[in-house]
Order: sequence, then structure tokens, then C-alpha cells
Amino acid sequence: MFEYILTYHRGIFATLFLLPISVIYAVYVNLRNSFMFLWRSAPARHEEKVKAVTQQIDLWREQGCKEKLCTGRSGWKSMSELVPRYKYSHRKIYIDLYDILEIDATRGVVRVEPLVTMGQISSSLKAKGWMLPVVPELNDLTVGGLIMGFGVETSSHKYGLFQHICESFEIVTAEGKLVRCSRSENPELFYQIPWSHGTLGFLVAAELKIIPSKRYVRLHYQPVYSLNEMTRLFEFESRNAENDFVEGIVYSKDKAVIMCGKLADMAERDGPVNPITRWYKPWFFKHVESHLQVNLSAVEYIPVEDYFHRHTRSYFWMMEDVIPFGNHPLFRALLGWALPPRIELLKYTETETTRELRERHQMIQDMLIPVRYLKESIEYFDEQTGLYPLWLSPMSIWRNGHDNGFIHPFRDENGVEDDLFVDIGAYGALKKKDVDARDVLILLERFVLRHGGYQALYAKTALSRTDFRQMFDHSGYDRLREKLPLCKLAFDEVYDKISAAGRASPVEIRQMKKNQ
Repeated sequence: MFEYILTYHRGIFATLFLLPISVIYAVYVNLRNSFMFLWRSAPARHEEKVKAVTQQIDLWREQGCKEKLCTGRSGWKSMSELVPRYKYSHRKIYIDLYDILEIDATRGVVRVEPLVTMGQISSSLKAKGWMLPVVPELNDLTVGGLIMGFGVETSSHKYGLFQHICESFEIVTAEGKLVRCSRSENPELFYQIPWSHGTLGFLVAAELKIIPSKRYVRLHYQPVYSLNEMTRLFEFESRNAENDFVEGIVYSKDKAVIMCGKLADMAERDGPVNPITRWYKPWFFKHVESHLQVNLSAVEYIPVEDYFHRHTRSYFWMMEDVIPFGNHPLFRALLGWALPPRIELLKYTETETTRELRERHQMIQDMLIPVRYLKESIEYFDEQTGLYPLWLSPMSIWRNGHDNGFIHPFRDENGVEDDLFVDIGAYGALKKKDVDARDVLILLERFVLRHGGYQALYAKTALSRTDFRQMFDHSGYDRLREKLPLCKLAFDEVYDKISAAGRASPVEIRQMKKNQ
């Protein structure tokens, strides 16, 4: 009966059970973060908490370095649809680092611990008149996850990925040593940490660049009705340095809305103010689609924090699969304030039936493609999946001068480099019923590899180790792992953590725990 309810009436179950639990948890987290920030107790305790990390590693060394290491944070809290399998075989190092340590207006940086979330940073910086140049979409994304993994936002054409706004890192190595690195101090380590998934050490603090905030984002909606016009306009706006934000939502092969945003201190008369994250408002992607339906180019002024988290309530458009009636005006009026349910609760309540359906029919992938191949990519996605909407976010990948790191600018056959890529986000159920999402993933990854692109590694991958190493540059990473004492004894390679062998479905993890 329980499996039947979870499979065929998931929206009702999520509404009656998951939303109340999520609300209670959110209240607890917000109160804790507010008190810690106001009382300034976090900076005073930071060194003590880092020492606790080093003591755990020292104990591991004293006991003979017999197991691989990983963080003690629950795998259920990751934003991936999967749960790390290695959490149940590796030795856990508990890192209780959840706080903002310092906002340094003189240097223009904020120093934070790795488990600080985007929602936490946005609200704290806003109160001081600052903002991050790159604020990845969802409230619960953590700094550590975005550094060790991947973080993009619609300002990434201007400021790069989340890793590019990082000024320094502090990690505890497998020796139990606290090491600080930046562009000028231990640069080899600094440039290898992004995308390394905790395989070089444990992140305990990071300094992030901040810039003065403004009150609004002036957002210009531009509907387009052909693939040629869509790709032309998106690339044109992405290369326009005057735009602070560029985003596209593709609703079919020939229909999309391209949005350009600029920070503004005041709302002018050319558009209304629209606080789009209010609970009673339509989900953002539905609001955007309304401009397409009436063929209306329009301007709105969106409060900055609302803009940063515009897709949070609906998890882009994934909430439509969880609570199909969630965008109904009556639901929004009564319970819109409670959205979204916690990711870990959604994963934990998955059943064998829903897992099988998800793996066969659903896709959650971000593919990072050189922008010159955008048209070809949309045609290929359409042919293989029929999945819409698609999310388009431009991003710059810059060479760091040390030729280090997992990713590099695109270089054509003539040696000419282009740093502009586009993140194509495909989230939801495939519209083609006669295909298996697992087979489609293999084809998409081959397409990305052929076109000099990259895959966001929070998502599922079918890449072999050879193809993975072809996609991501491991040269500097391999040298560093050889150089750092005990590193290979303590940590897996990245591939071992993100491949199918390193991850499992929630159902498989529950069975694994039961067998233990």
C-alpha cells in the first residue's frame, strides 16, 4: 500500500508529509544560522572545529591508514539523484563547518566554511550591501559542493564558474596538515581543487569574491520562434559585456525566451517590480513561458535575492513531476510558501518502482558545450530525447596561466581558443516513450566528448575511465596526487567517486544498510 501511494499518488504524499517535515527543518536551520551570525560565535570556534578534523585524520594515520577517507556528511544531503556508495565503506571524517566567518569589505571577500549554503550567503551579504558575482540557483547548494564539484549561474559569462570567484582555499591534507592556497600561494593545489570532489584533502574554509549589490535586476524577456534566431540571440547577448545576466529557457526546438538582466539601483518606468519568489506567484518558468505565448517582449524589475533564487520553489521544473498540481493558484495560495520539499526526503522515499521508472524515463543532466555548437546540440537533444524545457546558461572557462585544472577553453583545429561555453540543463521525463534514458545518456556523453565539452559531475555518468580522462585533463591532478604525502592512500580518484561504481540509487543504499 505504501509503495502504491508513493508511486501513483506521490504529489499527495509529498504535500501531506514531506512539506511539513521540510518546513520544520527549514525553520531550525534558519534560526541556527541567524543566531550564529549575530552572536559571532562561529569565527571563535572555527579553529577548534578544524583541529577536530585534524585529530580524526591523525587517529587514522596512527591506526595504519587502512581505509580510504570521505566526509561524514550524509550522502542523502547531496543534490544528486544518487547517493554515494562509498559513504558506507570508507572511514568518515566529520566536518562540522556550517558558518560564515567574516565579511571583509576592505578586501572584497567573504570567508566561509564549506557547508554554508547559497541561501545563507545571499541573505547575509544582502544585509551588508554585498553579493556574490556567481550565485548558483538553489538555496541548499553548499560552498564545498560548488567548489569541489561544479557551480554555474547566468552571470558566468561575465565572472566564470563558481571556482573563478574563489580567492583562496584552506584544506586539511591526508597528513593532517592545514594548508592555505591561492593564486600566489601553493597555486598548483589552488587550481586543482575545483572539480576534485574531495580527493586532494578536506576543505575547511574558502574566501569568495564579493561585489556591491544593487536593489533590482532589470530583466528583459525576448521570445524567439526559430532555432536560428534563438542561438544567434543567445550567443550575441552572452558576448555582450553590458549584460550582468543571460539566460534562456527553451520550450521546443523552435521556441524559447532569452532573458538579459542588468543590476539596477532603482526601478524605472519601463517595467513593473515583480517579486517572483513570493509564495503566491506562478513558478518562474511558467511566468517566462507566458511571454512566449503572447509574443511579448517585456521588462521587469526583480529584487536581487528573488532573482538569484527564482527557480528554487519549483526546482527549475522538476517539481511538476513531484507535485503536478503545485502551480495551481489554489495550491500556491495555501501551500506555496512551503515549497520545495527537501531533496533528501524525496530521495529517501523513493521505491523500487519509482527508481525503475526514473532510471528508464527521466534525465537530470547538465552538459557544458562550446557555444558555437549550441544549435547542433539543441537539434541533437531534440532528436534523442524530445525533452523540454531546456535551460541555457552561458559560462566562460578561462585558462589560468598555469595550464592546470580539469577544464580548459575550447580550442579548434586551427589552435584558436574560445572561452565561451553554454550549460544545457536537461531535467525531467523524456518525451519519447520508446527510448531508455540510460541508452540516451551514453549517446549524449559521446556527443559532448566529440564536441570538446564537459559534463557536470553531480549527475549520473556512463563514461568509461578512459573517456572520462579524455574529457577532463588529469595531468596536473595526477602529478599532485603523487606529490602529496598519503594522498593516494587516503582518497579515491575522482572517477571512483562519480562513476556508477561510486554511486547507487536510494533504494540500493537502503538495501545495503539493511544487509549491514
